[in-house]
Amino acid sequence: MANRPRTRSRSAPKPQTSRWRRILKWTVAIGLTTAVMAALALVIAVYTARSSLPSFDTLKSSPNGQMIRVHAADGTVIVSLGPSYGEWIPYSQIPSAMREAMVAVEDRRFYSHIGVDPVGIARGLQVSFQRDKRVAGVSTITQQLARNVFLTSNRSYGRKVREGILALAIERKFTKDQILELYLNKAYFGGGAYGIDAASRKFFGHPATNLTLPEAAIIAGLVKAPSNYSPTADAAAAVDRGRVVLRLMQQQGVPGASEVGPDDVRAVKLAPEPMQNSVRYFTDWALPQLEMLIDETVEPLEVWTTLDLSMQRSADAAIRANTPGGAQGALVALDRGGEVRAMVGGKDYVASIYNRATQATRQPGSAFKLFVYLAALEAGRKPDDQVVDEPVTIEGWSPRNSSRRFSGTIDLRTAFAYSINTIAAKLGLEVGFGTVADMAKRFGITTPINTQPSMVLGTSDVRLIDMTRAFASISQKGVAVTPYGITRVTANNQVIYQHQVDTSRVLISPQVAAQMTDLLQTAVNTGTARAAQIGRPVAGKTGTTSSNKDGWFLGFSSGITTGVWMGRDDAKAIPGLQGGTAPARAFAAFMRKAVANRPVEQFDTEVTLPDWQLEPDDEAYYGNADAGAFVDADGNPVPPEQQQSDAPRGDDDVPPPPNTGDPNAEQQRLDEEWLDRVTGRAPPRDARDARDLPPQRRPDGPRDPAFRQLPPGQRDQDAPRPNQ
Repeated sequence: MANRPRTRSRSAPKPQTSRWRRILKWTVAIGLTTAVMAALALVIAVYTARSSLPSFDTLKSSPNGQMIRVHAADGTVIVSLGPSYGEWIPYSQIPSAMREAMVAVEDRRFYSHIGVDPVGIARGLQVSFQRDKRVAGVSTITQQLARNVFLTSNRSYGRKVREGILALAIERKFTKDQILELYLNKAYFGGGAYGIDAASRKFFGHPATNLTLPEAAIIAGLVKAPSNYSPTADAAAAVDRGRVVLRLMQQQGVPGASEVGPDDVRAVKLAPEPMQNSVRYFTDWALPQLEMLIDETVEPLEVWTTLDLSMQRSADAAIRANTPGGAQGALVALDRGGEVRAMVGGKDYVASIYNRATQATRQPGSAFKLFVYLAALEAGRKPDDQVVDEPVTIEGWSPRNSSRRFSGTIDLRTAFAYSINTIAAKLGLEVGFGTVADMAKRFGITTPINTQPSMVLGTSDVRLIDMTRAFASISQKGVAVTPYGITRVTANNQVIYQHQVDTSRVLISPQVAAQMTDLLQTAVNTGTARAAQIGRPVAGKTGTTSSNKDGWFLGFSSGITTGVWMGRDDAKAIPGLQGGTAPARAFAAFMRKAVANRPVEQFDTEVTLPDWQLEPDDEAYYGNADAGAFVDADGNPVPPEQQQSDAPRGDDDVPPPPNTGDPNAEQQRLDEEWLDRVTGRAPPRDARDARDLPPQRRPDGPRDPAFRQLPPGQRDQDAPRPNQ
């Protein structure tokens, strides 16, 4: 009996120990069962994913996104949009330095793991609990390939699980060499470049097969953060990152890495970034038209355009060199069929992508008189018809000429050449202002046109490309010209679009077009547009709006039609800007090079210069360029007191001679002082100045009758009159 208590005390703990053992056994059993089931589920998931993976050849031929490469007329690639893919580089042709650099920086245990790296996963889980519960860590190259090809970059636990399953499946289906080949040809390296060949060509200017070890180190370093390390974004950061990769390669004993120093990476020459300047004005205008031309949205596209790179460079230089400070300039050049050979929408695309050639709407000034005279010629008027330049009032509107004077009886050719406003107003009234508006619409003006009397002086806003199109239709003898920039589009070497030029639409008769060309070439030869002369036949017209806000010149020669506009985006006045100055000079600078290799072409009618134009003094009687409309932005007349101070005095502003009522008493002063103002010359201040003048211009020298051009009513009957 004495031993029983001791016996009970020894056996008391047994039931509790057995219970914990049973719990442990059940826990282990459940854990093992769960692990086995999880492993079985993982194996099933991996092999299911493996069976659904595309073949190696399929993955090689499936780019991620649509690439568009745009070619100039000569085939040169001028811009690549969307993802850029280079040539596919087989594993055997990938430089070993490139393979080693990528493995060193992205996945040093690449050749030993099964697709996922447990060390990397553990590190990622640790960081995820420290930083906003986001999964972080170093993915293996296989995981990155799975994400790049099959998944999104969304950060979540679910995506990481799917990524791991796909990585295991990829490792079961492809060899390590195939995985690395796929990765290096598909990874994104920044700057729109996918694959090492695209990256090598973009950043170093040569194929990936020629990569050196320092270049390979730079490219390998881009994968971590393409937007930050890309040489196009930060060249210094890209080089510094390349030095980090080189150090890792050296630490891992990569052959040849020890022979390369940090200075060798710093010495790598990066290919210059292509100038995204004026050519982008053209591509920004042309490429949106693809949506209307083709239905292909997946396959890579090759887009062939009309752009002539030589002309584009000349156009860019002409606008930059001639546009006044603080102003913007634009230029469009069309070939016979409407091919856009050059397009400049501003002085600097990087500073402003706004395309003033196709988007801006501005008043054209006297350039709009093209449609006024076209309507008159179609109604039966002839260039030699006599008209009277005199005061006129139409519905309360009284246009004035920029010269502040009236010339009396002149012919239509002269009125157009010197942009006489009163004659344009009379012609508009004669044919009907609605008829003029219809003529403008017929020739391709797409903006609204008012039918107030002042519309004949160009008070309706228009686009430069539309005005250029109208002049091009005149150059083509009245056949409609439609500007276009895309000639053909190919996908997988198959033509899916081919442009066809339509020459079936006739706007006016060839006779009217020839008469209009007669007037236009007179304006260049003897009138407001003499600055546009290039040593071969040119036909064109100037335009200047009130207060020198806009300057235009549009003309054609040897099959090329070019329009130039200059002005400020805020429409403020620009002192000295007239169509016959900077715009005409830009036209001439461009056209001399644009038509240099084209044969000289004569117009149907030739302008014979009058005798007084053939004298040693080559300045015309009427002066230089068209000043504009003398109307405000709403088409209302500018008061005379404002015309003197605010409205422009154009190059053709020839002040009328003083009218004293006594022609005999004023004859000598008219012959000398007024003539000097007409020709733009200052009167001689002393005998030395007088001796420098030609004999017929000296105060005491003989007078040439050709220089005695007096206003109507005071002209000498023996003096020759302008006869354009």
